[in-house]
Amino acid sequence: MFSWSALAELTQGAGTGGVLRTAPQDFLVEELPAYLPSGEGDHLYVQFQKEGHTTAHVLRELGLQLGVRDRDIGVAGLKDRHAVTTQWISLPAKYEARLGQFALSGVQILQTSRHSNKLGLGHLQGNRFTVRVRSAAGQAERAAELAAELARLGVPNYFGPQRFGLGGLNAEEGLRVLRGESKLKDPRVRRFLTSSVQSAVFNRFVSLRLERGVFRQVLAGDMAKKHTTGGVFLVEDALAESPRAEAGEISATGTLFGKKTRPLTLEAGALEQEALAAFGLTPAAFAQRRGDRRLTRVFPSDLSVLPQADGYSLSFALPKGSFATSVLREVMKVAVDLPPEDEVGGEDDPHGDDLNSAQEFGK
Repeated sequence: MFSWSALAELTQGAGTGGVLRTAPQDFLVEELPAYLPSGEGDHLYVQFQKEGHTTAHVLRELGLQLGVRDRDIGVAGLKDRHAVTTQWISLPAKYEARLGQFALSGVQILQTSRHSNKLGLGHLQGNRFTVRVRSAAGQAERAAELAAELARLGVPNYFGPQRFGLGGLNAEEGLRVLRGESKLKDPRVRRFLTSSVQSAVFNRFVSLRLERGVFRQVLAGDMAKKHTTGGVFLVEDALAESPRAEAGEISATGTLFGKKTRPLTLEAGALEQEALAAFGLTPAAFAQRRGDRRLTRVFPSDLSVLPQADGYSLSFALPKGSFATSVLREVMKVAVDLPPEDEVGGEDDPHGDDLNSAQEFGK
């Protein structure tokens, strides 16, 4: 029921194949900040590069070595261990003198500055990725063709497989929580698991739009979002608005069900109800969640392909909350899931409510 690889794809024809992440250096992630520190203020901003550690592990070590409380450390996004990643965190400025004591193999502090506020989850533009695809000799041209198609059409904004746990176990248990069948008591864990079901329903909604041939259009009852301004509006005349969608000016959003969101209506609402019914759920099941809206597609930027002797390197940037795996599966057409130990995770997506309690590679 929670098979990520079974979701519909956008691009047609053969992919490049290949193998990901034979070494951490094969997967580079650079966090793109929403703003740069001003140089003044009560918070110390620290940019660091890490390899072989999750962000959560680096923050724990930082707290232990410097004596910083967890709640006083700010972070915009969480990155996994199977990559070389660069990101910013914030600390109270009073710890600046102790920062030179911090030492952790595989972690390098790149620069520091000051700012007036603590860094918060989701305080970033997105992430830039450079991914080495091996065992795909001679496929760089095909990779470039598919990348160009994604830049033009957009990428299905699926939540990645790491959101659902190994074999979808997080989502399976989350469904039991929603049905009142789970014995788990910890409220944070319960919220984390039910957010996985939110994500699964959203993915099903996006997949249905692809299957029905309306991924690049909007339907009556859709809540569409303008890519330039972020404004959201109700689609009443789908015939009039769909050319804007096909031009990439607007895209439909999907519902992350909760008390702050209303279900879609009309034709879009019927499709959404079909996605919910696939899990035997109604919107009322998510009454304890906050809820939000999420774009059904995003447009990668700065796409480039560099041929390599054994394959190619693919570089691109995505907005916050989006998953590199959604791009890679369209280009490679093979399984691009994370290793099992990283398939339980949080992310840089503010939709995720409690996902900062775990870890996941940058999206």
